[in-house]
Amino acid sequence: MSNRLAFAAGDYVVYPSHGVGKVVGIEKQTIAGIELEMYVVKFDSERLILRVPIDKAPRSGMRKLSSREKIQSALDTLKTRIRPRRNVMWSRRAQEYEAKINSGDPVAIAEVVRELHRKDDSEQSYSERQMYRAALERLAREVAAIERVDETEATRKLESVLLEAA
Repeated sequence: MSNRLAFAAGDYVVYPSHGVGKVVGIEKQTIAGIELEMYVVKFDSERLILRVPIDKAPRSGMRKLSSREKIQSALDTLKTRIRPRRNVMWSRRAQEYEAKINSGDPVAIAEVVRELHRKDDSEQSYSERQMYRAALERLAREVAAIERVDETEATRKLESVLLEAA
């Protein structure tokens, strides 16, 4: 294998549309007569294995876990007060939230979590709760990987930050 690899087997990475995964190997595959070197990334949360061509990884947005400073920025984002944007149609907000979640940026994901967090679930529609849970899980997985705790503990930490800010 070459020394130009950004990731090694065992590294945790973030793939924007799937969240935190683990590089379980690097393999060569021949596709349409072209030999490609690929990262093999396993996402336990989605029971998914993704093969990302090494030279396409940077363009795909695949990245190392965020720094502790970046996660702290995300936590600070959870603490800031916002004005509810109820005058914007849900379908439009849902598109924006989906884009933020799939951006892979923890601060953008934290914005979604903050905006959709409610003390009482009954105030939310089913789709709002689903979007909230998706964003919270995505953020919690990265926090868990960085802090080396399980996802449940990371989720509790995020929820306590939200409750303190409320």
